[in-house]
Amino acid sequence: MFVDKVSIKVCAGKGGNGAVSFHREKYLPSGGPDGGDGGRGGDIILKTDPNMSTLMDFRYKRKYVAQNGKDGTGARCTGKDGESLTIRVPVGTLVRDAETGAIIKDLCDDKPFVVAKGGIGGWGNQHFATPTRQAPRFAKSGLNGECKDVILELKLLADVGLIGFPNVGKSTLLSVVSKAHPKIGNYHFTTLYPNLGVVYVGDGNSFVMADIPGIIEGASEGAGLGHDFLRHVDRCRLLIHVVDVSGSEGRDPIEDFEAINSELVNYSEELATRPQIVVANKCDLVYDTEIRDKFREYIEEKGYKLFEISAAAHMGVKELVNHTAEMLSKLPPVIVYEPEYVEVLPQAESIDDLSIVEEDGVWTIEGPWMERLVRNINFSDYESKMYFDKCLRNAGLYDKLEDMGIQEGDTVSIYNLDFEYWR
Repeated sequence: MFVDKVSIKVCAGKGGNGAVSFHREKYLPSGGPDGGDGGRGGDIILKTDPNMSTLMDFRYKRKYVAQNGKDGTGARCTGKDGESLTIRVPVGTLVRDAETGAIIKDLCDDKPFVVAKGGIGGWGNQHFATPTRQAPRFAKSGLNGECKDVILELKLLADVGLIGFPNVGKSTLLSVVSKAHPKIGNYHFTTLYPNLGVVYVGDGNSFVMADIPGIIEGASEGAGLGHDFLRHVDRCRLLIHVVDVSGSEGRDPIEDFEAINSELVNYSEELATRPQIVVANKCDLVYDTEIRDKFREYIEEKGYKLFEISAAAHMGVKELVNHTAEMLSKLPPVIVYEPEYVEVLPQAESIDDLSIVEEDGVWTIEGPWMERLVRNINFSDYESKMYFDKCLRNAGLYDKLEDMGIQEGDTVSIYNLDFEYWR
């Protein structure tokens, strides 16, 4: 089964918790705090696999979870980082945000992409020792990893797309010019999923050709198979429009040509402007030359290049391949989609949802929205820090702390960040 669009949930690992521990050694009873930090949670990584051609692997497994980081231990030992989970996908897979549909990443190369980052580990009590607080009996919990719902959408990476009505000979043409072995039969919808083949021209020159199945009238609105597979034409630099001119099915090739082009316009006006080569196939079966001649005259008036071939008899195929390679050498490379997704920074919510605990002059603040906020702030950037301060002030956190008795110079600890409080 060919699957080219799936929705999955990815959850990175949680960071390990920091440890509360004190050094114990003979003749050294007061060795001080030595609790280690928690390990970092594992990431969720997407990586392309050239041997995959479908998203079938995701049909039954929809949730992917990376390993959590281990907790820290005594003797300043940091917990082990959680193992990242690598998910393999076909080349040409688009990663979209499930809620907005915006493109997060176009996976067109072999570079791994981190789609969900693991949480950082919590600090052990060794970090909270000061001259006035020499035995801190608290540590920090690790942060949760990112959790996202994403849509994986496969758009085949091909230079040339074969389009046309069913049973016009697209699969036969692909099998003749490449080593692909698509199913071929004398009935409509023989091809149920796109097939790819590499066409070698010579002198190391080659290009990828895709047979796109099931495009009929109404395909852009969901008729036939075209609504599902028109997306695979999106990246093609050049379209080869195959038309049956034999008259064996009693169809008018001009009407067929215009019908397919109308579906391209309805699906995407930009796609309809792609360069096209028109191929009059099954010329060896022509019994009414008037139909073929009328079609040739019509196509040439439209300004298209027409090739009269018989894919089954290998007639005119070499000339078509050479002309295709020549056109491709003048066209821009395959389309790579730019990311559209912009992650919305979390907003401060009610301070009643926060846990505020004071111990030895350290005010520890934790809560779900605070965790999300901290994870998305770049504290090395001035504007990002100002945004963080604004969120806390607007939420009323500073007023709450003052009502609870915080003093100037006290430490405010928010996850793995410590601040001195000043009015």
